[in-house]
Amino acid sequence: MTNSTFILDNGACMAKVGLANETPKFVPNCIMKAKSERRRPFIGNQIEECRDASGLFYILPFQKGYLVNWDIQKTVWDYMFSKDLCSVNLNQLSVIVTEPIFNFPSIQEAMTEIFFEEYECHSLLRINAASLSCYNYRMEYPTTKCCIVVDSGYSFTHIIPYVNDAKVKEGIRRIDVGGKLLTNHLKEIISYRQLHVMDETYVINQVKEDCCFVSQNFFKDMEQTRYKLENNIIIKDYVLPDYTTLRRGYLKDPEPPNEQQILRLTNERFAIPEILFHPSDVGIRQMGISEAIIDSIKACSEETWPHFLSNIILTGGNTKFPGFKDRVYKEVRSLAPAEYSVNVYLPQNPVTYAWFGGKKLSEDTIFPNLLVTREEYEEEGSSLCFEKFDV
Repeated sequence: MTNSTFILDNGACMAKVGLANETPKFVPNCIMKAKSERRRPFIGNQIEECRDASGLFYILPFQKGYLVNWDIQKTVWDYMFSKDLCSVNLNQLSVIVTEPIFNFPSIQEAMTEIFFEEYECHSLLRINAASLSCYNYRMEYPTTKCCIVVDSGYSFTHIIPYVNDAKVKEGIRRIDVGGKLLTNHLKEIISYRQLHVMDETYVINQVKEDCCFVSQNFFKDMEQTRYKLENNIIIKDYVLPDYTTLRRGYLKDPEPPNEQQILRLTNERFAIPEILFHPSDVGIRQMGISEAIIDSIKACSEETWPHFLSNIILTGGNTKFPGFKDRVYKEVRSLAPAEYSVNVYLPQNPVTYAWFGGKKLSEDTIFPNLLVTREEYEEEGSSLCFEKFDV
């Protein structure tokens, strides 16, 4: 058997990569170009070397949640598998690579081909990130037979019920709201109210991460934002980075204007994450997360309902908003039948939870049976991968 496993949780915004015996590294899954250094493209983590990250231009391999630009993805993968990030040659490694739910067969085939023919990896497992999260949870709570994974990422939010590690396909729900839409909406609001930031995706994404929270009572918080400055606990100033003394902005209490460039944020702080719970706020006619969880559970057989309700797992970058878990609990509790208990689980780091699921899976005795080796692929082609990988 190979000596190690390389796990690539290939997110549309951020890839989590690394050998199973190491800590995962975060690599932005894109190529960026900066106004300050026009000649040089920044691949993945190289963005940290950029002197001025304002007005960054992104070239993304993913569009609407699916891998469409292979040249860009291949460039980022080449960077990930280079000596800096991966000390071992891939032809000695098993590779676990994640892909979206309901991925297109043509994309699956191309992915398999690249890993076997270009990177010559020893063996491959292609799997959904949510399945790795489910596996991780089942390892932590071995008596659990059912769980429901809420994976709220860059492009979408998926809700996936599992019974004994198998997806219940008719229960899967997708909401077309993810981190990208939230950042873009925040850019529009700030540009309309204060300062033109439509080209500042990188900075405004940081503003979103540093400032936003999920409201527990939307209308009460809206009332609060109308108070005068001294009585207003929601209004904050965000000091923007100037890329000479400050690389990343920060939140502070409002004070009289000084020479720093600031954004004054009020209801944007909770109105942006609210879209996850009410997509209709921006004209998307779909259910919010809590309703979709209930709708998903009701699509499964009734005897599984109490098990799903007591094992709701939150993963993905959007679940890190303060208040997210409490809001999901509160709303699911109010929608669920009173006789069932509700439990919402938020991992310590919901972004790397799937990656660590892959790490645990690679140590399991069943792992070799899940893989397709390069020899098998050369003999039988990608049809074997379609049979073996349940995605």
